[in-house]
Amino acid sequence: HPDIVKAAHEQNQLLNTNSRYLHDNLVDYAERLSKTLPEKLCIFYFLNSGSEANDLALRLARQYTKHEDVIVLDHAYHGHLTSLIDISPYKFRNLEGQKEWVHVAPVPDTYRGLYREDHEDSVTAYANEVENIIEQAHKKGRKIAAFFVESLPSVGGQIIPPAGYFQKVAEHVHKAGGVFIADEIQVGFGRVGKHFWAFQLQGEDFIPDIVTMGKPIGNGHPIACVATTKEIAEAFAATGVEYFNTFGGNPVSCAVGLAVLDVIEKEHLQAHATEVGNFLMKLLKEQKTKHPIIGDVR
Repeated sequence: HPDIVKAAHEQNQLLNTNSRYLHDNLVDYAERLSKTLPEKLCIFYFLNSGSEANDLALRLARQYTKHEDVIVLDHAYHGHLTSLIDISPYKFRNLEGQKEWVHVAPVPDTYRGLYREDHEDSVTAYANEVENIIEQAHKKGRKIAAFFVESLPSVGGQIIPPAGYFQKVAEHVHKAGGVFIADEIQVGFGRVGKHFWAFQLQGEDFIPDIVTMGKPIGNGHPIACVATTKEIAEAFAATGVEYFNTFGGNPVSCAVGLAVLDVIEKEHLQAHATEVGNFLMKLLKEQKTKHPIIGDVR
């Protein structure tokens, strides 16, 4: 987008340095981004890629909870770092297999999953699967650090979890001393149309403990982010080992991030996503009624 190119070019001519040197762009961008999120998510770490963001989210969760184990959804993909291949069934099943600290829950897919549209309460049934996993882990003396989930599982088939599922899962996870991590790397920034963040499809009462961002954050420029609460950030800082990233949060990346938010707003991209999405869904559903081979449209 020309506005993004311009913002990067102008900042490039002035200064680009790492975040140990204070710069207004970093603060301005964090402040602007915070306005799109629930108030509780007010601490930001800037990085270069979605994989870096998810790796840091994992570290934050483990430091805060002092637990190790992670629950993920089947078919999930969270990135290409070693730590993330370990929590990506989509990848580890073809590589070294499942680690003992990883637990795989069924995808809350009401079309092809364990509990379908005709089930009396698929939301509770899917959430109970997570509760069972926690109970089994506890029996083995293991403790849950996080439930790590894409707000709308993409590699798993563009599954939209039934509303209320995240709330029920979060209840079980929090009770076990874990945190809820929402991976918005592919689905954030207004891409779902109705909301700025895909986790908001679950309802206004749902707030994750950690949110990770990538891809759409920079319109092709390498920038990513982790947003979390003060409590989690303070537990992470208490180690005395500061988080530092040479390029994460540099002035050029932050200028790009700000320009992206401007364009989303100025060109009404969220409303556009809703409009085009609804138009496509309508036509595809018409095809579904014509052709029995089409089972579901997402």
